[in-house]
Amino acid sequence: MLTSFFWSGDAIRSRNVSDIVLSGTLDVPAPCASVLADWQRETATRLALEPGDVEAMHLARTQVRWPDYKRCVQAMSDWTGALGLPAVLADSPMALMACRGAKHHHDGEQYGGAAFCNLFLSEDKGLDLHFPSTGQRIPLKRGTAVIFDTAQPHGVVQRGSDRFFPADFAPDQDFTQIFLTWELPIEDANIGNALKIVLDVDRPTSLQLKEEQVRLNGAPAAVCPESGRWLRVD
Repeated sequence: MLTSFFWSGDAIRSRNVSDIVLSGTLDVPAPCASVLADWQRETATRLALEPGDVEAMHLARTQVRWPDYKRCVQAMSDWTGALGLPAVLADSPMALMACRGAKHHHDGEQYGGAAFCNLFLSEDKGLDLHFPSTGQRIPLKRGTAVIFDTAQPHGVVQRGSDRFFPADFAPDQDFTQIFLTWELPIEDANIGNALKIVLDVDRPTSLQLKEEQVRLNGAPAAVCPESGRWLRVD
C-alpha cells in the first residue's frame, strides 16, 4: 500500500498514489532552427546534462524567440479541457525542462500535492517514458502529452528497455528531450477524479509528519534508479 503525504497549506495531508497515466499525441508546431540551436547550446554548456539529469531551462527566452510556443500551450489547454480539466493550466505553474534520459524516481518528496502535466517538444529519439510499477511505457516524440501522479515512479529509458543504464546514453548521440511541464493541484476535484485520488487515507500519520514523503506499507520508501522498484528506507 502506497501513501503520499504532502503539504496542504500549513498541514500535512495524506492520499493514495494513482497508477493512472493520461496520454495523447497533439499536433504542435516544430521549434524553429534558431530555438533548437539555443536549446542545444543551453543543454550542452549551462546545464551540461549527464545521463539521467532533468533540469530547468530558460522559459522566458524561449517564449520570446519562439512565438509559436503559444500554439503548444493552446493545444495542451484544448486537450486537458477535453479530459474534463477546464482552465486547469491557466492556474498552474509552468516550466521548460530538459532531460537526457531520466533515472527512475518519484517526486512525492517535493511535489506530493501535484500531478505533472507534460508536453514533449523534441522529435522521436528512441526513448520512452516508463512507469515500472504498471509496466506502461509511452514513446516520446513531438506532441506527446501526459498527466500522471508525481508520486508514481517514472523514468526515461531506451525504447525496448525496462531499466535505466547511463551507458545507454552515449555522449556522441543526441538523447535530449525538451518539454513543457505544469504542476496541477492534486486537491482540485477534477484532477482528483481524473486520477482517482482519495484524500486523507491516513490522518493519524499525517498529524505526526513534518515533511512530504511517500510510504510503502507504513514505512518511508524510495525508488531504485535502475529498475524503478520501490525500496523501504530504514
